[in-house]
Order: sequence, then C-alpha cells, then structure tokens
Amino acid sequence: MSAEIDFYELLEVTRDADDGTLKSAYRKLAIKYHPDKNPGDAEAEARFKAVSHAYDILKDPQKRAAYDRYGHAAFANGAGGNQGGFDQGAGFSDIGDIFESIFGSAFGGGGGRQQARRGADLRYDLEISLEDAFSGRDVEIEIDVAATCEPCHGSGAEPGTGKRRCNMCGGHGKVRAQQGFFMVERTCPTCHGRGEVIENPCRACHGEGRVDQRQKLGVTIPRGVDAGTRIRLSGKGEAGPAGAPPGDLYLFVHLRAHPVFQRDGTTLFTRLPISFTTAALGGEVELPGIDGKRHVVPIRPGSQSGKQVPIRGAGMPAMNGRGLGDLMVEIQVRTPEKLSAQQKEILRQFQATETGEECPEIKGFFDRVKGVWEDLTK
Repeated sequence: MSAEIDFYELLEVTRDADDGTLKSAYRKLAIKYHPDKNPGDAEAEARFKAVSHAYDILKDPQKRAAYDRYGHAAFANGAGGNQGGFDQGAGFSDIGDIFESIFGSAFGGGGGRQQARRGADLRYDLEISLEDAFSGRDVEIEIDVAATCEPCHGSGAEPGTGKRRCNMCGGHGKVRAQQGFFMVERTCPTCHGRGEVIENPCRACHGEGRVDQRQKLGVTIPRGVDAGTRIRLSGKGEAGPAGAPPGDLYLFVHLRAHPVFQRDGTTLFTRLPISFTTAALGGEVELPGIDGKRHVVPIRPGSQSGKQVPIRGAGMPAMNGRGLGDLMVEIQVRTPEKLSAQQKEILRQFQATETGEECPEIKGFFDRVKGVWEDLTK
C-alpha cells in the first residue's frame, strides 16, 4: 500500500472530521484490519499500520495542522512518529481500547492510570459474655492499623510539595511494548501504576501516605448477637496507599462459655438437678434467668431424668427482631450419696411397702426379662 495515500482517505473521513469522528473511524478500521484477526494476511497488516499512523498524526492538533498545510512533506525524515503507530506515549489509551474490543478486558481497557489500591480489610475477634449478647452493649477495642499519615494527609509527599507525572509511562500507570503481532502491557516499574511520582517523600511516612498506629474504636454490640456473627465497620480497616480509600474492619463475635446456660439460636438450655424425693412428690424450684429475673420451674410428681420443662420467654432475643425465645430446663434426678442413719431407716420402711406398682417402667422391664428367661428354659 502506498505510504503517500491521504490520511483522511485512509480513515474514511472528511477533512473537517472532529476528534470523536476520527477516533470512531480509527477504532472501526483498526479492529477490522488487526493482524490477530487476519493471521497471515500481509495486506491487512499493512493497512492496520497505515491507519494507525494516520490516526497518530491527525489526533494531535499540531501534527494535524502541519499535515493539512504541507501534507506528507511535513513529516519527512520520520518527523511524524512511528509508522507502526505504537509510540509509547501517543495513542496509548486508544490502543488499549482496540485490544479490549478484540480480546476483552483481560488484554485491554487499561490505557488509563491504574486505580488506587484500596486499603486492606482487617479482622478482630471479639469475645463477649452471654449476658452482653442478651442485652447488647458498647465496647471499646484497640487495633494496630495502617492509618492515613496526618502530616501529608495520605498523599505521601512532603507538606508543601506535590507530585509530577511519571515520565516513564506518561502518567498512564502502564507501559506497552509490541512483540510481533502482540502488545505486551505491564505496570509501570517507576510509578507502580499510579501515573505520578513523588519527588520529595513525606518524612513521617516515607512516601507511603500511611503510618502504623494503635487506635481505639467504640463498637456497639447489638442485642441478641450470636456466636459467629460478623459486624462490618466500613472504612475502619487499613488506609490505602497514597491516599487510596481505606478497607473495612470485620468483628467476629465469640461467646464465652456460660456456667449455667447453653445457647442454640434464641433458645437457652440448662440442666436442673433435683432430689429423688422432689421428683417423686413434685414441687417448685426457683431458677435465675439470663434476663435477671427469677423463674419458677414446676416439677410434676413422678418426674423422670431427661424430662424437659419449657419456660416461655426466658430465652434470648433475636438480633434485630422482636420477642424472646424459651428456656428449656432438663430435669436430672439425683440419687442421694450420703444418708444419715435415720434417713436410711425411713427408706427401708418405704422399701418394705413397695408393691412394684410405684414404678411401672421397672415392673414392665422385669416382666419382659421373665418372659425371655422362660422362653430360654423351655
């Protein structure tokens, strides 16, 4: 293809085309003739280089004015730039747009400056009592965190100074180089993707824009919070480098073991040991609840170990909900281990009056054993 063909004709636009029209025409033709979409087609490759060179000239106001006045002679001896159109600075974002259109965002779309990296999220394990979980409370925690540097306000530059555009990448944060038909892109090694360079780093943070600090934070623990609950404190994580947004702080709630109650959601469980006389005769037992009130547990005559007695509304509240769960009291009948002589005598007298009907389950068991024994001896 002749190198002297009119640039406007190459891009298929009129001579009064505005910047938007030029860019749109270039993108369309570059995608159409890109070598990776036309492997082995020398004519398409030549066309791609030609339209890239034409756009490189016409998108620059000064170069376009020179071309309009002197034509190709204005760029004799290479004054117009790289014929291949892969100049590191000129057309940088446009080449990235082309690659994004051809390959998707994984290979393009990065022509602009790299986004400031957000600060890291932090985790804090908070242990509270069951009483605190029942009522909720305000607590103060201390964490070690990378905080925004106060002298430079997170910029990383010494107060009174600023930043300059990175000369290596031209302020784009990335550099590209062509290798055959492929364009290789990488983060700028000079500015590390920021597009800017700090000439006079802040003495307090050494240019990082953040310093390590121990901070105290007030946290409200909601009523009804359960073990495993995660509480997010937005913006309380590490400050981002060079003034980037901070991360978040996540509190993971743990409950200390309680000496009386075990929790399952809004339901509380406890085991209540009672004497065998109370189990036999029945009665009432007072039990303090997690709510600070005293609850009466009714014991029905003849109660057995394992029997559960519900106390309605004496359990835990649901977080962000209404009402209270229940307290489930499991009866545990205990046999006396230490008896006085008088107590033993009373029990012997009671034993002498037993007929077997007092405990139907015992009588039923031995009736079944008797039946099995008789079957074996036949």
